[in-house]
Amino acid sequence: MSSPSVGVIGSGPAGLVTAHTLIKDGFKVQILTRDSSPGGVWAAERVYPGVALNTAHGQFSFSSLPMPPSKHAELTGRLSGEDLRAYMESFTDRFLKPVIRYHADVLNISRPDGNPDAEGWVVTIRDTQSGQEDKVFYDKIVVCTGGYSEAAIPKVLRAESARFKGSVSHSSEFREKLPEILAVTKPITDDKPGHVVVVGCGKSAQDISAYIANQNRKVTVVFETADAAIARPKPLPPFIRKGRWVSVFAPHKNLRTRLERFLHTTWFGAIIVRKFWQGLVNLTWKTLKIGDNSPLRNSRPLYWGLTQNDEGTGIDTAFHAMVSKGKIELVAPTKVVSFGEDGRTISTSDGRVLEADAVILCTGFHSSWNKIFDQSTIENIGLSRQPVPSQIMAAANRKWNYPTLANPPPYEDDPNFKVPMFHRGMIPAKSMFRRDFAVNGGFFSTNNGYTMELSAHWISSFFLGDKFLKLPPTPEAAIEEAQMHGAWMKKRHPDTSLWPSESCGSNFVTHSWPQFCDDLLEDMGLPYQRSGGGFFNWIFQIVQIEELKNLTEERQAKRQAAAKSS
Repeated sequence: MSSPSVGVIGSGPAGLVTAHTLIKDGFKVQILTRDSSPGGVWAAERVYPGVALNTAHGQFSFSSLPMPPSKHAELTGRLSGEDLRAYMESFTDRFLKPVIRYHADVLNISRPDGNPDAEGWVVTIRDTQSGQEDKVFYDKIVVCTGGYSEAAIPKVLRAESARFKGSVSHSSEFREKLPEILAVTKPITDDKPGHVVVVGCGKSAQDISAYIANQNRKVTVVFETADAAIARPKPLPPFIRKGRWVSVFAPHKNLRTRLERFLHTTWFGAIIVRKFWQGLVNLTWKTLKIGDNSPLRNSRPLYWGLTQNDEGTGIDTAFHAMVSKGKIELVAPTKVVSFGEDGRTISTSDGRVLEADAVILCTGFHSSWNKIFDQSTIENIGLSRQPVPSQIMAAANRKWNYPTLANPPPYEDDPNFKVPMFHRGMIPAKSMFRRDFAVNGGFFSTNNGYTMELSAHWISSFFLGDKFLKLPPTPEAAIEEAQMHGAWMKKRHPDTSLWPSESCGSNFVTHSWPQFCDDLLEDMGLPYQRSGGGFFNWIFQIVQIEELKNLTEERQAKRQAAAKSS
C-alpha cells in the first residue's frame, strides 16, 4: 500500500516538527504556508525588531537539531525573534526543504464533494503571487496554524472607518510599517516631536513600545489590563529555569507525585503554594521597579492567568526599564474608543483625548478556523465549542477540590461558557476514530519545543492506529472526557472562556507542561518523567529536549512487539 498523504497547514514550529515526525514514520507530507519563508510568526517577513521570546535558550528547539549559542540569550536569558527565525530556517533547510509549498493561502478544507462520509480531504489553495487557485487531496490533515493567526482589530479602530490622518497599523504589520511609523513621527529632540500611541499591553505591545522609545520617539501605551510578568534580579539556576521546579507549584488535574499531592491537597501545602506565587509577584515588582501606584500592577493574576511574560533580569532597554525612565507613558486603566474627528487624536473611555501621529494596534488575533472551514465541515468534524453540562461541572468541583484552587479571582461568570470538544487538545472527539484530522500547537506552554515535538509523536501514533496508544473507547466517552477537561480548565483558569479563540484546543498547560507531557507519554505506554532523578532529587533535574530524540524508534519497537504478540 502507498503511504498516506498528510497536509500540514502552517509552517510555524508546530507545523515543522509535526511534518518531520510524520516523515520519519513513513507518511508523505506537504506543508502549506502563505508565507515566503518558514517559521510562522517567526518567519523572516514577520519577525519585527525588538521582539523576544518568553522562553529560555533551548526551550524552543527540537531533538534532531541543537539550538546554537545566542548572544541575546547570554545577555537576557531569553531568545530573540531573530534567533528563532534563524533556527526555523536551519531546521527546514536540513529536513523539510522539498516538502514546503510557500505562497499557498489555504481558502478551504473540506471533504471531497462536500460529502461528510467521504474519505480524505480537499484543500483549496490560492497562490498569493499569481492569484491562481487549485485543489489538492490529502488522506489526512494536521492544522498547525496556532491559537491565533488572523489580526483582530475592533471595528471603531479600523483605518477605513476613521478619518485619521496618521499611520494606523496592527502589531502583525509592525515590521512592514516601521519605516512609515518612523517617517511620520519626529524624535523627541525635535521642536515638534511625533507621538506614537500603542493600544494594548500584552507581549507585542511591550516589545514594540520599547523599540519605538529606543528610537527616541514619544510613546504612550493605552490599556485596561497588562499581562502578568515574571522577573528576578539575577538569572535563575537551570534546575529552576528548565526543570520541574515551578511545575510542581502549578496544579495539574493528575497529581502523580507525593510532593504535588502534598502541595495541592493539604491546607499547609496550599499555604506554601500561595506564598511561592506571591513571592514571584513581589520579586517581579521589585526587579522591574513597578511602584505601588503603577498601572502595571493592574495585571492578570500570575497564578490564575493564562498569559504571562518572562522578563528575565529586566534589561535596560526593555519595556519596564523604559517606563521607569519616563520614556514610555502609561494611560490606564482605560481603552481607546474612537479616533478624533480632527484626524490627529484618539479618545479613551475615561474621556481623555490623546494626540497621535501613529497608532499601533496590539489588539490580538482571531482564530483562522472560520476562514478555512465552512460551518458544515466544522459541525462534521466536531470543531465547534459546546457547553459543559452542570453535572460535569459539579463532578469536576468534587474531583479537583484542591485547597490551592480555592478563592479564585472574582471573574464575571460567563453564562455561555463553552469549550472545544477535543481529546488532549489535539483530536476532535466527535470524529476521532476516523483518524484523519489533528491539531498541534493550539495550546499555551512555557516549553513549546518539548510540548510540540511530543504532541507530534502522539499524533503520528494516532494516525498510524498504534494499538498501544491509549484512547477513550468511544466518541461519547471522548466527548465526556473533553467536557470534564473543560470543567477542569474553568476551575484552574477562571477566565478560560473570556478570550481564547476556537483554535486553542483548551490545553492551557503553561507551567504544568511537564505533567501534560507525562500524560502523553503514558498514553503511548512509554516512560515518563524522563529527566530522571530519585525520590529526593527528581525535582532538581533539568528537562532536556534530547529526551525525545529516540521516540520514533521507541514507538516503532512497541509497534513491532505488538505485531509479534498478535
